[in-house]
Amino acid sequence: MKLNNGIEIPQIGLGTFMLEPHDAENSVKNALEIGYRLIDTANAYVNERAVGRAIKSSSVDRKDIFLSTKLWPSEYENENAIDETLERLGVDYIDLLFLHQPAGNYIKGYKMLEKAYEQGKIKAIGISNFEGKYIDEILDICKIEPQVIQVEAHPYFHQDDLRKITEKKDIKIMSWYPLGHGDSNLINEDVFKKLSEKYHKTKAQIILKWHINMGFIVIPGSKNVEHIKDNFDIFDFELTTDDMNLINSINKNKRYYIRTLEQLEHFANFKPHYESK
Repeated sequence: MKLNNGIEIPQIGLGTFMLEPHDAENSVKNALEIGYRLIDTANAYVNERAVGRAIKSSSVDRKDIFLSTKLWPSEYENENAIDETLERLGVDYIDLLFLHQPAGNYIKGYKMLEKAYEQGKIKAIGISNFEGKYIDEILDICKIEPQVIQVEAHPYFHQDDLRKITEKKDIKIMSWYPLGHGDSNLINEDVFKKLSEKYHKTKAQIILKWHINMGFIVIPGSKNVEHIKDNFDIFDFELTTDDMNLINSINKNKRYYIRTLEQLEHFANFKPHYESK
């Protein structure tokens, strides 16, 4: 997909949320061998060094890998945060750097991203979980508009309100919880059973293809190499307009994660314990 600054991003990638460093390293190595070229991590996942090792040891050229990570709120006032993130990853630049949460001094954090963008340390700017008033505020103060927003999105939650803004500004949505946080009710909806049989694909593959057709970037994570392979194997079939309408009919406007003000306060003060090696 082409971002609003002309840079291209793969539409499916590997997420590393909740992966311990050793599992993250193995998953990234396997994903790159399988053909993935988008890898997503974050300061708060505490696996950036492991992700960096996997990229460095890969036979894939760095220029062919699209690497995204996220600054944690306690880093928004740290002038060295981006250089420290680069050091942990062992890279000279980051393809897409997000602010992870709308907590702490995120205005200063955003200006830090803009400066890094102008310096060439990052190739694209992202905001993660900045919905509602938060994206409005960023768009009001920014000099450089964000290229990507990462938020919860799945067939039970289409981000309809957010998409009215992102489509106007050509900001791409990157989905987390793309399979509904593993909710069996979602995965076992009749529509996915029927389409799974129709296309000889798993229900998860049908859902991931839905994300692609919706124009979302999607980053399913796993430490199981077979799941990593299956998640990437979604480009040999096409969902029809009728298929998409059937899937869209199960939208419940239902989130699995509800963020509270107390959590935002905690995020602003919590400092990740980064890997020592």
